[in-house]
Amino acid sequence: MNMRVTLLSLLAIVLMMNTSRAQQVHPDIYHPCAHHKAMGASMLPESVNAQLQDYDVTFYHLDLNVSSLNTTVSGKVKMEAKVTASSLDTLVLDLMNYLTVDSVRVNGITRSFFKNNDQLFILISPALAPDAAFSSVVHYHGTPPSSGFFSGITSAYNSTYGKRVTWTLSEPFNARQWWPCKQDLTDKADSSWCFLTTDAGEMAGSNGLLTNVVSLSGNKKRYEWKSKYPIAYYLISFSVADYQDYSIYCHPQGLGDSILIQNFIYDHPNCLPNNQAAINATADLIELYSDKFGMYPFPEEKYGHCLAQIGGGMEHQTMTTLGSFNFELVAHELGHMWYGDDITCATWSDIWINEGFASYTEYVALENLYSPADARWWMTQVNNNVMSQPDGSTYVPPSQAVPGNDWRIFNGRLSYNKGASILQMLRWELGSDSLFFHILRTYSDQYGDSVATGDDFRDVVSAVTGQNWAWFFDQWYYGEGYPTHNIVWHQVGNELIMNVHQSASWPSVTPFFKMHLELRVLTSQGESFVRIFHENPSQVHTVAVQGTVNSVQIDPNEWTLDMPGSIAVGLGEPEQGFVFNIFPNPATQSATLSLECRPGASVSYRLFDVSGRQVMEGKAQNGNNTLDISTVEGGTYMLRLTDGQHVSSRPIVKL
Repeated sequence: MNMRVTLLSLLAIVLMMNTSRAQQVHPDIYHPCAHHKAMGASMLPESVNAQLQDYDVTFYHLDLNVSSLNTTVSGKVKMEAKVTASSLDTLVLDLMNYLTVDSVRVNGITRSFFKNNDQLFILISPALAPDAAFSSVVHYHGTPPSSGFFSGITSAYNSTYGKRVTWTLSEPFNARQWWPCKQDLTDKADSSWCFLTTDAGEMAGSNGLLTNVVSLSGNKKRYEWKSKYPIAYYLISFSVADYQDYSIYCHPQGLGDSILIQNFIYDHPNCLPNNQAAINATADLIELYSDKFGMYPFPEEKYGHCLAQIGGGMEHQTMTTLGSFNFELVAHELGHMWYGDDITCATWSDIWINEGFASYTEYVALENLYSPADARWWMTQVNNNVMSQPDGSTYVPPSQAVPGNDWRIFNGRLSYNKGASILQMLRWELGSDSLFFHILRTYSDQYGDSVATGDDFRDVVSAVTGQNWAWFFDQWYYGEGYPTHNIVWHQVGNELIMNVHQSASWPSVTPFFKMHLELRVLTSQGESFVRIFHENPSQVHTVAVQGTVNSVQIDPNEWTLDMPGSIAVGLGEPEQGFVFNIFPNPATQSATLSLECRPGASVSYRLFDVSGRQVMEGKAQNGNNTLDISTVEGGTYMLRLTDGQHVSSRPIVKL
């Protein structure tokens, strides 16, 4: 969420929503995932120690004691890795200073260690050779502080069901708040295990498959979770509470087998009845996404949910942590299994790879499992939020993608909403749904189990289509703002002639947006939809029509980011010999008069107030003319143009 958007403004937006069926389906366009990630931004420094690049992680095994009552953790973490440096005499791990390290072994030998700047330094002698495989085991304990929504580990109470719950949320920089690891997006572990020992009356959920539950002395149980798929450090998780297991299955076409959907929900008589229908809908979502994006990435393990007292959700690989089973929330976090988990952003600057894509999966879910009208309503709210401010890039500059600036990384307007809009516009520009989803499946095939940047996705689009799409990404992904299109139209026989002018909201960065526009043309014989390509700020488009044109509408199906502009009829313009438009309208200090007239014509203008008093006059040239209205009082005026033979007028409002 943008820091300039307050909680009061969020409430105002929600209150402005009407009570249509679609809006009841979508209660909060500020996605809970985005909202609460932003609100709990970490202020911890990120690891910058170059020694973290001296090895490549292949395996993590967390064997921890945990409880729903507090954030205390104890136990050991084993890491297997391979040396990538010329030698390795100091092994560096990320771990907060407030966690106590009891002992460290490397290759079974007890090693000396010290801690500094929230990192653990393990001394190895003799040094390990290049390409050498090694293992380390760190025994540790401590009670990490719980400091808001975005803590690495949090313990809280659910008053609805009367349950204590403890859960982790390590994104983006906080895995080291609760376990020793390497916080590097580009170094996914090839596999992971998470063994969780807790009181016998509780259950602990995590990534992968639950391979065993072992009863231990002291009225304890150990839940042994194992995953064989590559995983980023921040996606390793656990959640522990007095749960019950509600499991179902889905059957994606082409898999030849079922996929387990395992849900750890509170063991309360009302919890399952309150959530069962929403949980069951997860099966439809997995089957839909497998068809659209490629097969569910972790079919040999599961997909699942752990309920926690979290505002929104977090896409922990194969087992999302969430606070409710809201349809859009489930759709979003499930979408992350493809975009964010299987493919992970290579840098936090490219968070669009995670959040923009997962947000767009909400649109796909609504479009296919509810209705196109619901999806359009969703996109309308998304686009309105994006255009609530004139600037902003979906790409996060590296200088801003840093700890302490998490609000910028997880900006609901830019990373989530504009990110989803970009994919919608790409789908529109491609002009083919089959091609669009073929690109997404190709992208998954190429970058699954790995990381990617926005440029990587751009290159996939270019490779699949055989066209250079740099222009699209330069203006929408790296660029800022959005366009406004103003149209003056008239009809000549069976031709609709439109003078279209585009203005940009943030022209210092992105002065023009080359794009296709969809127009809804309503005539005496019905409606038709026209696709035009706008490649110049001012451009005349001519399209064939049947019947008398009554109205023109821009982007009726919410394909593009486009602020509604003025659409005016040029009364008798074919005979008059000129057409014009005035924008922005309303205007403040100045307005642009866009004129198209016959060669050699002399066109003059006069501005009248509501009493008929003239307040301004001048000459207008072909093209754009700037009218300085800074000294004109606020109000409604009439701008009248003439070429000596014909007259045309149009209202303008001065703010």
